[in-house]
Amino acid sequence: MSYRRGWIALFLFSLAMINYMDRIALSIAAKPIAEEFHLTSVGMGYLFSSFIWSYALFLIPVGLLIDRYGVKRVGGLGIFIWSLATALTGAASSFAGLLAARLVMGAGESVSNPVSAKVIREWIPSAERGTITAISNSGSYAGPAICSVVLASLVTLFGWRTSFVIAGGIGFVWLVVWFIFYDKPEKVSWLPIAEREHIVQNRTTESSHGDTPLAYGLKRLLKTPTLWGIALTQGCNVYTQYLFLTWLPSYLQEVRHLTIAKSGLFTAIPYAVAVVLCIVIGKMSDQYLKNGSGTSTGKRRNVIALTMLAASCILLIPFTEDVTALVVIFSLTLAGIASTTSLNFSLLNDLLPSSGDVGRAMAFVVVGGNVFGMLAPVVTGYVIDATGSYNWAFGIAGALLVTGAVVVMSMTRKPMIPTEQQVFKPQVLRSAV
Repeated sequence: MSYRRGWIALFLFSLAMINYMDRIALSIAAKPIAEEFHLTSVGMGYLFSSFIWSYALFLIPVGLLIDRYGVKRVGGLGIFIWSLATALTGAASSFAGLLAARLVMGAGESVSNPVSAKVIREWIPSAERGTITAISNSGSYAGPAICSVVLASLVTLFGWRTSFVIAGGIGFVWLVVWFIFYDKPEKVSWLPIAEREHIVQNRTTESSHGDTPLAYGLKRLLKTPTLWGIALTQGCNVYTQYLFLTWLPSYLQEVRHLTIAKSGLFTAIPYAVAVVLCIVIGKMSDQYLKNGSGTSTGKRRNVIALTMLAASCILLIPFTEDVTALVVIFSLTLAGIASTTSLNFSLLNDLLPSSGDVGRAMAFVVVGGNVFGMLAPVVTGYVIDATGSYNWAFGIAGALLVTGAVVVMSMTRKPMIPTEQQVFKPQVLRSAV
């Protein structure tokens, strides 16, 4: 049998990669931007955080739109908006202009995770879900790895404005390919019949309750502790992700006294390591479940707890002087949080009975993560301003990672089936909220 669905993994990987290239572009150019606009660490913290405000605000509406209108149109519109906003960031002449561009970018980027979750549910057999989700999510770390080197060089050679124009332009290239080649497996002409049948027959999660095309709706799903547990776990994890995404280059430049070019390289190495380890751990999680009781048991939570504990080695950063040891810690932390994100998204699909709820449920989980995520840059800015050090910022992140490991083990032990299921029938997808 062919494996042309591998192109879908490439689509999702590149989508996440472009998404995070555009996010980290500001962090790479933070020093010259702060100097040009006379911004303090607190001001930069708010600017770093700003795109997450609109991102979180639009996630649930976008999830509902994806469930209703499909991923092709909604996803295409989203990447058009965020790519245009990224490119126009280079034309900003004031702090207000920078802030506006980042807010528009965040609104566009709200399509990314719900689109990925929906595409994986429609295209990927459940036994491969952990691996493909890991490949998709690893793009979030490949983007900063590539961007840290390339955009750092562009900022050094041509100035920060040019780097934003180039970063935004890449998104438009992806958009053209997306509209030409993507659709559901039932509709695309480039998929062999045998592979199409295999996907359709095996893309549902095994469950003693059976899989249903009907949707419960977000209001009903919110009554399950599992959805809240996955969202809280995501929040504890994403805090560290955004701490690194926004402040790591500045930390390397200010505390470790590296140039912009060198800080780009030392930022890229841990992200590159995270890409590889994220995919390997995702594959191992699929194998672990295959040899155990299957995806519907939610046993993927055990691997999530381990990856979060591994990421908590961030607590060692204040006690590390050697730059090589520091890069090792950064690499382990990023690999841990990258794997946690992909595994957490896989756990959501594992424990969600209806594919009709994927967009909205994923949106809720990502909102939960980004409530924490939007705090990370701002809290870090205040911590640096108050203490003159990054140490407490790393300590807060490590404590949240340990907390997340406890949450995922205690709150995600059952499928997301509302307790009143036996009294009320699930809503038809069009009427579910």
